[in-house]
Amino acid sequence: MKKQRLFLLVVILLTFFAGFSSGAIYLKNSHPDSVNIKSAPVSAAKPIEKAMPEVPKTKSKVFIGYVQDFRDPNLIDYSKLTHVVFSFVHPTKDGNILLSGDYAVKNLRTIVQKAKQHDTKVILAIGGWYHIKGGETYPYFKAAISNPSSRTKLANKLASFADKEHLDGIDIDFEHPRNAQDSKNLSAFTKQLSQLLHEKNKELSMAVYSKINAETLKESKFVHYDPGMFQFVDHVNIMAYDGQWDGKYNAANLSPYKFTERIVNYWSALFDQHHIAKEKLVLGVPFYAQPQNPKIKQVSYGTIIKKNPKNADSDSVKINGTTYYYNGSTTMEKKTDLALSHGFGGMMAWEAGLDAHGKNSLTAVIYSELQKSAPTYYSLKP
Repeated sequence: MKKQRLFLLVVILLTFFAGFSSGAIYLKNSHPDSVNIKSAPVSAAKPIEKAMPEVPKTKSKVFIGYVQDFRDPNLIDYSKLTHVVFSFVHPTKDGNILLSGDYAVKNLRTIVQKAKQHDTKVILAIGGWYHIKGGETYPYFKAAISNPSSRTKLANKLASFADKEHLDGIDIDFEHPRNAQDSKNLSAFTKQLSQLLHEKNKELSMAVYSKINAETLKESKFVHYDPGMFQFVDHVNIMAYDGQWDGKYNAANLSPYKFTERIVNYWSALFDQHHIAKEKLVLGVPFYAQPQNPKIKQVSYGTIIKKNPKNADSDSVKINGTTYYYNGSTTMEKKTDLALSHGFGGMMAWEAGLDAHGKNSLTAVIYSELQKSAPTYYSLKP
């Protein structure tokens, strides 16, 4: 019995020492003094780099400046304008187009060259109030768009000229459709020209009468527009000035704030009613002053500032015994804010070459207000 117990004890001890020795050998081999840590194997396939998703940007507001064909192209501040509208090319009754002369062609080409340096678009306006052959443009424009043949010819001429002169589009300034037939013909012409320009990635804009009487602040009925045609244009430039001719001559009605406020409300309601984007609407403002005496010529805002820079803060001034009415910097700020608050697409000026230069520039005032509404985008690049 004792021998068996002794034998069993020997077996247990031998087993214990054998296991201990094996474990020590294993630990020594598996944990050397210098440990090499291997990283996980790398896949040969490169991971696909996913591009950042495109976030649609809010459209920037436009600032459109009309420039007359005789104006010195060097006087324009292209850096603050999104569009320059060269004014005017004249329609003939058979659907042709006429420029005022070689100087107009030269100025147009210079404006195109200078504008491109600032990514500013150049648009050619057809029409206007006065015609190259004398009198109003109305009878020439009316005849050209009344006949399908001359209407097609005019549209093709304008589209071809825009291509030839590297223009960004055309502006229609038919002053003014006076009856339902005029309205119908203008709508047909607008649609036709729109198709020609848009297939070439060019723009079509239209200058329109304010439709509000500055004296009564009620809708004027003598100008007729087909609201459906506005779907074919990119911008509708509202001529919210020249109210001095409404009723008895009154220079103070040139373009006061209340008049403009009524215009903005009218066009906002019209576009809402016909489900047209109000981003197309552009509020026009004057860069000139109207004299109290209609026999005296208008003067530019630039002239008013040259007389006294303090005139920038006012809306009227007396020069050489005559009172002139205009829109100063404060009124321009208010009008720009008014347009933006109603969802308009931007501002327009008649005409950019009449502005003052430097800190009292109305172009700078409007540009500053538009910039406040511009969306801010941040680059993800380091």
